[in-house]
This record gives sequence, C-alpha cells and structure tokens, in this order.
Amino acid sequence: MAAIHPVVDEGLGNSAYLVELGDGRALVVDPARDPSPYLELARWRRLQVAYAVETHLHADFLTGSRELAADDGAQILAPRASRLGFAHRGLEDGEEVDLGGLTLRVLATPGHAPEHASYLLLDGARPVAVFSGGALLVGTVARTDLAGPELTEPLARAAYRSLHGRLLSLPDDLGVYPTHGAGSFCSAPAGDQRTTTIGAERRHNPLLAAPDEDTFVAQLLASFGSYPPYFLRLRERNRVGPELLGRDWKVLPLLSTDKIQQHLAGGGHLVDARPITAFAAGHIPGALSIELRPQFASWLGWLQDDTQPLAFVLDEDQDRGELARQCRTIGYDHLVGEVAGGMAAWQDAGLPEAQLPLVQVEQLDDHSGWCWMSARPARSPTATSPVRPPLSWAPSLATGSRRRSRRGRSR
Repeated sequence: MAAIHPVVDEGLGNSAYLVELGDGRALVVDPARDPSPYLELARWRRLQVAYAVETHLHADFLTGSRELAADDGAQILAPRASRLGFAHRGLEDGEEVDLGGLTLRVLATPGHAPEHASYLLLDGARPVAVFSGGALLVGTVARTDLAGPELTEPLARAAYRSLHGRLLSLPDDLGVYPTHGAGSFCSAPAGDQRTTTIGAERRHNPLLAAPDEDTFVAQLLASFGSYPPYFLRLRERNRVGPELLGRDWKVLPLLSTDKIQQHLAGGGHLVDARPITAFAAGHIPGALSIELRPQFASWLGWLQDDTQPLAFVLDEDQDRGELARQCRTIGYDHLVGEVAGGMAAWQDAGLPEAQLPLVQVEQLDDHSGWCWMSARPARSPTATSPVRPPLSWAPSLATGSRRRSRRGRSR
C-alpha cells in the first residue's frame, strides 16, 4: 500500500501530501510555494518528486508546483479547466494517469472552485485514497464564494452534486485526504482532525445529513465567515504561475536607521514582528505589530496590502527565514529588509519611539475612549488557531499610541 505523508501548514490550516509510489518516486498533492518540506522529506525517504498535483486554483496560498518542477523535474498535473499559464499536463474528468504500478483517476468535483478536481488513487482496481482538496473536508465542505459572488450559490449546488454524485459513491473505508483543515479560512471544521474516511463523513458530517440540495446550500452558505483580502488576488496568480523564488529568497537585507526613515517617508510600511510585550514597551512610530508565530501570514494578509514594500523589526533570535516563508507563501514578495540592529539600533540613534499599554480583551469595555488590540488571538499566548477578524478591527491597531523621545517625554 502506498505510504502517504501529510505536510501540514498549521498557520494557514492546510495540508499537502507526499505519496510514495513504490519505485523511488513520489507525488505531492497541493504543495505550497516553499518546496523545502517536500524535498527534504523526499530526500529522507530517498525519493524523487516525479509529480506535483493541483486540485484547484488556490486562493489562500501560492502553489509550489513550479518550484518542484524546477528543483526536482516534477511533472505538474492539474485540471484542464484551470487553464494554467505554465507547463503542465491538463486533465479531464475520468482521465487516468499511470504512476508506474499505481493509477491516479481524475474526479471532477466543482464546488469549492469551478475547476476543482479530486484524485482517486488506485492500486489496480482497488481504491487506496482520495485527495479531496476542498470538495470534502472533515465535518464540512470548503466555501464556494472565492471565485466571484455571482458563482457562490451555483458552486454550492455544484458542491452538493459533487458529493452525492461522485465522492459518496466511493467505499466507506476509503481514506479521505483534504487540503483544507482546522485553521483554514477556506473552511470551518469543528476539530483538529485533518483526514477522515468516506464512511465517517457519511455518518458525522452535518452537511451530508441535509435532506435535499436546497437545505444543503442554505446550511453551507450560512457557514461562511470573512476572509483576508489577498484571497481575491491569489487565484489569478496561481493560474499565471507564481514567480520562482530563487536562491536567496529567505534573506532580509539589513537597512540602516536612515534607510528605514526614508522607507517610511516614501510611504513604505513597517511591520514589527517582535513579541507583543516588546512592541508595547517601545516601537518605531507608525509600525504595525504582528508577532512572528505560525499565524503571522494570516494577520499580514488581513492588515497589509501585498503591493506595498515591507520592512521589518525583529529580535536577534527570531527566524528570518520563517518570516520570509510565511510572507511569500501568501504572495507578499516586496520585502525590502529589516532594521539593522533592531530596535536597539533605533534607540541608540536617539530617534523617536512610541509606547502602548496592553489591555486584556475583558477590559475593553472599561476603555471606551480607545482600545489597543495586538495582532494575536486574545485567548492565550500559545493559541494555535487564527482569529477571524472583521476588517473594521484594522484601524484599532494604530489607536492609543504614545510617542516619546529618548528623554522619555510623551508627545
């Protein structure tokens, strides 16, 4: 039986899958932009990535298929309806790909996206697994409102037919490997389980219990929350093809305090990725606090325009490569650098800094004149699920700041 290895992005709530094909080759389903996790896993298992498979045009992350093709010679497989603008093999419903002992069968499952396909992995005639993308998730179905408001309800109806006409005809004991899971803005699963079976979903998925299509559609549409603005741009970037990352894509150039002042004066944005307590104690006026942690990218996607050049403030022990990875995964490529020497260099130069008091969420009613919300979930410092903020939260991030000079005067 083929070994299937999940590669989970906890911050965005998505899973890719590396599948061992049994002959020193591997297949990766829905890889994210940074190819390192898949290539490192493949090397550890002494495999070459022979195929990169796309279930749909993703709205929440940039694909890594082009990277795997460039780095490991992978052939890209995708629904023909995706109309990809880079080299790939376009697949039609029912088409089969010979993987050398195993077979990959295309199941057109529109719903989450118009072009969406699931992939049934077969060993001879025996189903081994189905990679369902967003067509069937643990306890739910992925949202249908990302391809345009006019398509939201028609795609919800298509999702119903995809489930009942295609996926639910598969064996109950068949493993289901979705792309979206807990923490993803593409879905709203109730728990942290990331894989399931057809039978488990038939028994426990509330949407599958809907007695008819109209009820299913009403329940699905009512489950949609908000999503970050960058979702509206990534489907097209994935269709055209993300730019290849290059050799030094994780490096942040060091910028002097003079360069940072010029950056800000020219309309550039500054993100302070240090811990919230450090930011509150003293930060560069105008900086936005988004602490570097697994959900950094989600908050960045909510609060910053991906067309603006970004500079960063970091502590010495923070992982620059992880920050760059999260930025570039969601298409934020205009990374001009970081403050050389961090906040200490800014302070040593005698430049103005600002402070903010920290307020627990329970205290906000007692501070009706202003509120400070840091870009992190309020539940606990170790929370792992991203909060889904309405867009109206963003202005509060700049409210209540007190500026001071190096002599400590508030102004």
